[in-house]
Formats: sequence, C-alpha cells, structure tokens
Amino acid sequence: MPANVVAGLDPGEVFVHRNVANVIHTSDMNMLSALEFAVDALKIREIIVCGHYGCGGVKAATEDLPHGLADHWLVPIRRLTRAYAVDLAQQGDDEARRDKLAELNVVEGVRRVAETPILQRAWRERVSIRIHGLIYGLKDGRLRDLDCTVGPGHFHAEAAQ
Repeated sequence: MPANVVAGLDPGEVFVHRNVANVIHTSDMNMLSALEFAVDALKIREIIVCGHYGCGGVKAATEDLPHGLADHWLVPIRRLTRAYAVDLAQQGDDEARRDKLAELNVVEGVRRVAETPILQRAWRERVSIRIHGLIYGLKDGRLRDLDCTVGPGHFHAEAAQ
C-alpha cells in the first residue's frame, strides 16, 4: 500500500524511505542521506517511523533459519526479542508475539532516529521536528499511534545512553 494512501495524503506529500523490517540502523548511509535531505532540503517537520503487523522481516528475525545477509540486518530485532523476552512471552501466540515485536521495533526506531546527529543538530538549532511511531494493520487497514512521539526538548541523545 502506498504510504500516502495509508496516511491519507495526496501523492507527493510524503517522502518515503523503506527497508527490510523497517529497521533503523544508525550506520545506514541510505537512511541517513534520506533523513538529512528530508530535514535540510525539504524542510519536513514531521517524521513517521511506521511498521506493520504481519511483518515478514520481523518473522524472519524470530525464526531459526538462515536468511543470508538479512540475518545481519535483522540483528536489532533479535536484540529486542532478548531484551523484551518477558513481555513477549505474555503474548498469546507466535503471531501476537511478532506483532508486539513489530511495535517494539517501531518504538526503538523512533529512539534511533532521535539519536542521529541530524535530529540532534536540528533540535539544537530550534527546528521543531517531531518523530512519531505508527503501526499499520494489514488485516484491518487501520493505522495506530504507538504513543511514542518525541520532539525538541523531549529527547537528548546524551540522556538516552
């Protein structure tokens, strides 16, 4: 589904960067370039980190099967699986655990975007940019707010370490 349709926007109103499982690697030059261009050149002021339920990348991260290079890419999701093992174990079944993990991945993605020097600089320069975490339900077509929005004054990379 095109991002502008999910967000209820006209074509061209949203600038999109995608990758497997929506993982935010802070060394991903493609993501960093897109983020810097969006902030500096396009003057965006709202960033959305959006995952979706039923994510194949999240499923792959929870399987004990080889996935080639994707295995390296999915390491942050495996870390989340270990860090939130107790919370995930309380979910009803594998699908519910993966959906909860997809939500945790979005929340972590919001934190990682906020930690980038790009956002830290913008906030130091008093640019009012907010980062939102959303998740899309493929089954019901609903976009859900994960209530993890951060903006200027709400997040400092030094405090998160």
